[in-house]
Amino acid sequence: MMASERSVLIPSPTTPSNQDLNTAPVLLDLAKSKSGRSESFSKMEIDGKRLSLGPSNIVLRGCQLKNTEWAFGVAVYAGRDTKAMLNNSGAPSKRSRLEIHMNFEIIILSIFLIALCLVVSICALVWLLRHREELDYIPYYRKADFSEGKEDDYNYYGPGMETFFTFLMSVIVFQIMIPISLYISMELIRVGQAYFMIRDTQMYDEASNSRFQCRALNINEDLGQVKYVFSDKTGTLTENKMEFQCASIWGVDYSAGNSQIDQVEYCVKVEGKVLRPTMKVKTDPVLLQLSRSGSGTKEGKHVHDFLLALAACNTIVPLVVDTSDPTVKMIDYQGESPDEQALVYAAAAYGFMLTERTSGHIVIDIQGERQRFNVLGLHEFDSDRKRMSVILGCPDKIVRVFVKGADTSMFSVVDKSLNMKVIRATEAHLHAYSSVGLRTLVVGMRELSASEFDLWHSSFEAASTALIGRSALLRKVASSVENNLCILGASGIEDKLQQGVPEAIESLRTAGIKVWVLTGDKQETAISIGYSSKLLTSKMTQIIINSSSKESCRRSLEDAIVMCKKLVAVAGVANNIGGSSQAGSTPVALIIDGTSLVYILDSELEEQLFQLASNCSVVLCCRVAPLQKAGIVALVKNRTTDMTLAVGDGANDVSMIQMADVGVGISGQEGRQAVMASDFAMGQFKFLVPLILVHGHWNYQRMGYMILYNFYRNSVLVFVLFWYVLFTSFTLTTAINEWSSVLYSIIYTSLPTIVVGILDKDLSRRTLLQYPQLYGAGQRQECYNRRLFWLTMFDSLWQSAAIFFIPFFAYRQSTIDISSIGDLWILGVVTLVNIHLAMDVFRWTWITHAVIWGSIIATFVCVIIIDVIPSLVGYWAIFHVAKRGTFWLCLLAIIMAGLIPRLVVKFLHQYYKPSDIQIAREAEKFGSLSEFGATEIEMNPIPDPPQR
Repeated sequence: MMASERSVLIPSPTTPSNQDLNTAPVLLDLAKSKSGRSESFSKMEIDGKRLSLGPSNIVLRGCQLKNTEWAFGVAVYAGRDTKAMLNNSGAPSKRSRLEIHMNFEIIILSIFLIALCLVVSICALVWLLRHREELDYIPYYRKADFSEGKEDDYNYYGPGMETFFTFLMSVIVFQIMIPISLYISMELIRVGQAYFMIRDTQMYDEASNSRFQCRALNINEDLGQVKYVFSDKTGTLTENKMEFQCASIWGVDYSAGNSQIDQVEYCVKVEGKVLRPTMKVKTDPVLLQLSRSGSGTKEGKHVHDFLLALAACNTIVPLVVDTSDPTVKMIDYQGESPDEQALVYAAAAYGFMLTERTSGHIVIDIQGERQRFNVLGLHEFDSDRKRMSVILGCPDKIVRVFVKGADTSMFSVVDKSLNMKVIRATEAHLHAYSSVGLRTLVVGMRELSASEFDLWHSSFEAASTALIGRSALLRKVASSVENNLCILGASGIEDKLQQGVPEAIESLRTAGIKVWVLTGDKQETAISIGYSSKLLTSKMTQIIINSSSKESCRRSLEDAIVMCKKLVAVAGVANNIGGSSQAGSTPVALIIDGTSLVYILDSELEEQLFQLASNCSVVLCCRVAPLQKAGIVALVKNRTTDMTLAVGDGANDVSMIQMADVGVGISGQEGRQAVMASDFAMGQFKFLVPLILVHGHWNYQRMGYMILYNFYRNSVLVFVLFWYVLFTSFTLTTAINEWSSVLYSIIYTSLPTIVVGILDKDLSRRTLLQYPQLYGAGQRQECYNRRLFWLTMFDSLWQSAAIFFIPFFAYRQSTIDISSIGDLWILGVVTLVNIHLAMDVFRWTWITHAVIWGSIIATFVCVIIIDVIPSLVGYWAIFHVAKRGTFWLCLLAIIMAGLIPRLVVKFLHQYYKPSDIQIAREAEKFGSLSEFGATEIEMNPIPDPPQR
């Protein structure tokens, strides 16, 4: 089978012989695969027997078959027909925000280059017109040719064409103004940055033995400008390792004795061997006693049915694992859902152990008695019904349907005429479980009569073999039996927070990052997790929107916006009276459910929701679908220029991850779909703090400076060439050797830029983690903005004037040739730009010293080599000019004149208007950071960006 193929396994109640397989007529009716469909349905006939084929029969690449003696299959949807190929529209193209701004500056430089060339061309035209009478005999320009005995013209095409050719030549001479090498340098720097992020031991997850992954190299610097973090809850903030905690059975809460709960290990003996579950579960003593007492009493009957539902209503496959003791075997329950695994382990702990599953039956050991249940039908969980059901033929010859699902879907199909007291008690227990952060499921049951079963069976057979609309038909069939249920009870499962999540969220919020949590859990569960993760605090004012209509949503949003404005007005009055901003402000938390978002998203209410959410410190969305998660991210992304980051661990988070500017996948318990769709992947949520606050800050600071430095170093050389053109009748001849011009961006100045872009650190990791407010420098765009761009260009203009005019006036009355002064100019440019870079290096290493000073030395060596080649222009020029002291004095004067103004401006700015980064660097350098530990440092505010 090819790597991209899928195989369909054909179910059969009996094991066929080889002769049967070889001679049985087979008819396969295969549905055409479409890219927009999430599932494909087919049917097959073997020897006259019709079998339905659906997603549960498809074995995807990488799957392993276990407990399977034989399999009859056919390869389907191979090659280009695979769902992966048809649905593969390619990952969305993400570009760095810094690179987008840089491209705009490059457009400005292109316009400036054209303007520069136009100025030179116009000046050349004026010069030609003013000297048109002298052009025949003027030195170096003589156009009259007398070599043939008669007067003729050299290649002179008149003022118009000469001006046009001058424009083209000026484009060639000044084209270095457009930093083409900048893109190559950026990619090399990003590779180096990714290497150090991957090798960071503080982002290594020992539990899963996984390192940080950098899956997209073009947005490293975006990590330093994040303003919004959108996070999933289950598996992202929590461990996604479910533990059964408590149960409500027939209106009785079996969680009151938490202090007496112990872990119990249940075992059974099968064929002389002891079987034990691989996981121990906390059990309630009262419930444990009732489960052992049998179903003779009324309470015992309810407990029996509830635990039987937990053990049977699932798709778990028990796997028997060998141990060091040959008489002891372990049962490992494998399933798609961690919730199902937790429930089956809980049932086993109470004496209802699932020991065997086939396509037609299951075997459950109930308090030492093995009982076989025929699986007559299974309706799998789907997002529309939000429940699953199994139809069992029980040993007492009664057909029962067991159903479990979310409370919102289960209470709508309950027979409320049976016992309303039990229903109300169960609802109260569900609320209590959710309030302490537990995940809840409701369990129900009903008996089916023979006529009901026959009607269901015929409908199920027809629906399961339908090629068109199979999902809708199966949902309709399921609804026919999933009604008039008797509520058995509810379960409470704990999904513990990952280690370090509360501290990580607190650090992110201190850094000025807004954290939004988007989850499919109940509202009470989400709120409880919000408090335990420090996302919500007791000081916050909660605005809860649970609406069931568009008009109700509109009123709720309007009321909430009015409340926010009142709180802001009260905070403003408190600040004016004299209180601090911290004391006067009242943080607001918005809590909204998925039903309300159905009416808000993609409607005119979106703007009101954004206006409300942007004024809230925390937004918590409950019961949201995957597409709603992406809609929430788009709500912010399309209306602000803020950087958004989404983090999730499952397939339901893929759309959100791809919608955000930066997508982070957690390699957890729910597969690798989120990781495969992400830009960065890691093992735990807490690694987001060093990723954003440390590496993000470093990457943004380095890349911002590197882009400005590349603009500066290229502009300096171009302006030097421009000054020379002004004194050579605009003929575009150059004093600098062509080889030096080529090597300028390759050898003379390239390596220092790349090394500093990879290794430089303005602040240590300890300082950045201790003071998350320092991350605001990236949100305020302090390292790269339009003002810095124009300051860099003016600095380039001044330094180029110093480089050109100091040697010009020093050698104006001398007889030095143009190649010699050209060597002085190129050496002055390279020395000045490298020392300029050295002045801005924050943290020196031996590599930094080697590349900066080595580049200056390499330039001298290359100039000498070029000048000793007789065939090149400027033979021996460097030796003529360097043997006099004037040469070295000019170099020194160039450095001093070029850098002193920069040093003065830098000193005044840092002394009178220091930034947060500069203050922290001084404190770090002089060891005074510890003095700030007991005091609160007020950082510069982060202004709200303009809305789109």
